[in-house]
Amino acid sequence: MEETNFDQNKPPQQSTNNRDQNMFAMLCHLTALSGLVIPFGNIIGPLVIWLMKKDVYPVVDDQGKESLNFQISIFIYLIASAILIIILIGIILMVAVGVFAIVMTIIASIKANEGVKYRYPLCIRLIK
Repeated sequence: MEETNFDQNKPPQQSTNNRDQNMFAMLCHLTALSGLVIPFGNIIGPLVIWLMKKDVYPVVDDQGKESLNFQISIFIYLIASAILIIILIGIILMVAVGVFAIVMTIIASIKANEGVKYRYPLCIRLIK
């Protein structure tokens, strides 16, 4: 039998720096879900993480901007939907935008934790 120095079933080890970087990038996205409980938490949460770690980790700078841009875009879409309530389509749009925001935020969080630089669809990139 031939012996090897590594086990093929184990995932490759990440350095502590990469794990921290990925964790904070994930938190940039996940803290947006605080908007479900706290008014404007969907913008304040990612903003706080981004401002704290943008100079330490380049990935957090990128993902923080992406998360903030998406949350600001969702806020704009919700305002437009609220205006359209007058013609009744706004109610359906608000629900659709809300579900879309939650699903995309969860997907972005998972991708960021894996180390992928995620880009949201339908995102207005105001912060560059």
